[in-house]
Amino acid sequence: MLGQLDFSIVAPGLPFIWIGLLFSLKLTLVAMSGGIVLGTLLALARISGGPALAAASTIYVNTMRSIPLLMVILWFFFLIPLFTGAPMGAENSALITFTAFEAAYYSEIMRAGIQSVPRGQVNAGFALGMTYWQAMKLVVLPQAFRNMLPVLLTQTIILFQDTSLVYAIGAKDLLKAAEITGKNYNRPVEMYLFVSFVYFAICFGLSTLVKHLQKRIAIIR
Repeated sequence: MLGQLDFSIVAPGLPFIWIGLLFSLKLTLVAMSGGIVLGTLLALARISGGPALAAASTIYVNTMRSIPLLMVILWFFFLIPLFTGAPMGAENSALITFTAFEAAYYSEIMRAGIQSVPRGQVNAGFALGMTYWQAMKLVVLPQAFRNMLPVLLTQTIILFQDTSLVYAIGAKDLLKAAEITGKNYNRPVEMYLFVSFVYFAICFGLSTLVKHLQKRIAIIR
């Protein structure tokens, strides 16, 4: 059975696979960057002490974390054009959906990071004349990011793996590129095995980086 596999079709399919990989990486980086920014704002709103802000942030985070990502991808892709009156395309829909969805998860990570910084440091900032937002920006958030960096990267690895779900709406990510290439050469098994190796290599490399960072942060502490 294994002797029937023909991986010679991988080389001519690499240009198309590369395009799919670039979109998967772009989706990961955009969703990570946007998710961390939005997630930090959601976390600050949740711990700000303002009832309205905290309630709105809590509802958003809990709603997103209670719905499977695949459902959010499908709802956004099919429902938003009904309100806007124009399709936005699978790739753009995926970028917005992933950013909004991941913000809920990054929010919880950032909230834990912010709360890990001793309250006394915030009070020290107030004693020096800082406002609440200055104390957050200059004292709390830099330490929270450092403390949460391994967890943020771990969530990013999960995010990269989840990008394969955009296959459901036809976005040309790494998995979709493998499917199309496999059909073109009538060798789907070989292409799925190849992209599995690509996913493994990237995720294993990032996991090794996370372990290294955890050791460095432990030494700093």
